[in-house]
Amino acid sequence: MMANSLQSLFGAIASAGDEEELRQHVMVKVGEYFVAQRWGLFFFKKLPPIDPNLPSILKLALSVEHNPVLRYLVERHAPVHEELLLPPGAWQRICPRSDHGHVMAGPIVSNGCLVGGVGFTRVQGSSAFHAQNLADLSAFCLHLSTWFATRQSQLIKFNAVDTHRLTPREIQIAELVAQGLTNAEIGTALWIQENSVKQALKRMFRKLQVSSRAEMVALLHNVLSTRSEAAL
Repeated sequence: MMANSLQSLFGAIASAGDEEELRQHVMVKVGEYFVAQRWGLFFFKKLPPIDPNLPSILKLALSVEHNPVLRYLVERHAPVHEELLLPPGAWQRICPRSDHGHVMAGPIVSNGCLVGGVGFTRVQGSSAFHAQNLADLSAFCLHLSTWFATRQSQLIKFNAVDTHRLTPREIQIAELVAQGLTNAEIGTALWIQENSVKQALKRMFRKLQVSSRAEMVALLHNVLSTRSEAAL
């Protein structure tokens, strides 16, 4: 892939409005970039418990103790693929699924903690992931970690000013309005149609009980300023 393909995917990550958009749109493109047959995106406060109804072989594959790829990710917070740790063919003894012939995983990190991860698989008989894939995945994980930190910060800030009625996408639009961007510029920044921005603003005005962009920006600015002064 060319470098500009990487840059376009970085932009898509940055402009994603929520986790669902990341999964349904951005991760599809990232999966295609890595020529993967399957891919996934996960966020969690801690490693999820293993479903007791899973077959025993899958329980082992999801076990940190048994799975060296998962253990490497959890302990080192670094991208990894199975042949970085194991000789060719050894992975199939850990996870015999035909659509998991090769695996690659990367971390999503916030404040020194593992808050999520991404995973990619290729079918048995296909080529393994390699060093350049790991380097590119490291870059993607950096952008995903930044996206997560930014979204968390935005949610905390806007919830604090009683804008919990706004969706993550509407919060993004409000911030860009506050920066002085036009509807067309906001649409370009968020990869949506200009008319979608107009319709979103109408909904936001109703939710916030304002009648103009200036009034909305002033409302958010005034509440934030008041709370900041009260904290001093």
